[in-house]
Amino acid sequence: MISDIFPSMSEILIKAATELNEQLDGLQFSEPVTHVYNPLVYAWDNYQTYLQRFAQGSKKVLFLGMNPGPWGMAQVGIPFGEVSLVKNWMGICGAVNKPKNEHPKRPITGFDCTRSEVSGKRLWGLFSEVYPDANDFFTHHYVHNFCPLVWMADTGRNITPDKLSKSEMQPVEAACRQHLAKLIEQLQPEFLIGVGAFAEKQLKNTLKEHLPEYKATLGRILHPSPASPAANRGWPEAATAQLIEQGIWSS
Repeated sequence: MISDIFPSMSEILIKAATELNEQLDGLQFSEPVTHVYNPLVYAWDNYQTYLQRFAQGSKKVLFLGMNPGPWGMAQVGIPFGEVSLVKNWMGICGAVNKPKNEHPKRPITGFDCTRSEVSGKRLWGLFSEVYPDANDFFTHHYVHNFCPLVWMADTGRNITPDKLSKSEMQPVEAACRQHLAKLIEQLQPEFLIGVGAFAEKQLKNTLKEHLPEYKATLGRILHPSPASPAANRGWPEAATAQLIEQGIWSS
């Protein structure tokens, strides 16, 4: 078959995600980390659908987040995956299994999760308001999280990548930068936009390490986390203004 000789873009990215999972599997982390989730494993069906449906053709903008939130991507496998928007706007609602070592205070319930992922609600909420049809948004935009891992302490507290030791994050970041480079090569975005400072830094490092000749405009928008006072003062308005200022959206 022709597809066997010339794999589609989504097939290439599915293979790349599988390779990333293999590289991350088995990595060890010291205290305070006691539990590690990878939703690209136990929610793989949804992530694969996301790639097949939306990772097609070149994009104008690649938005890069950090890693899964506990009530979003950790539950359903989609970056910034606010359950209602993934289900009702993207039309994705597949099976979700359980992680290997489930934390009793952070159960994975998939699309039955009743908690809202605030960052995802803000991000996808804005995009769905501007683009009521998800296909219209994904024609020119794509959203990816730099790292698929979720780290938790024994209390169930979420631990972000920037709080882990450099030695433990080195193999994680190396694998994730390699994967991000493959994504950029396939999608050929004109704008590489970090959702927050951490993601912007990873975009810069990925270009420097893997794609030094790649021409794109680097930028950043405010992270929609509820931990950010600036985001709580009106994230949709702030992010929209930043996108207009950087020439990504028009006023």
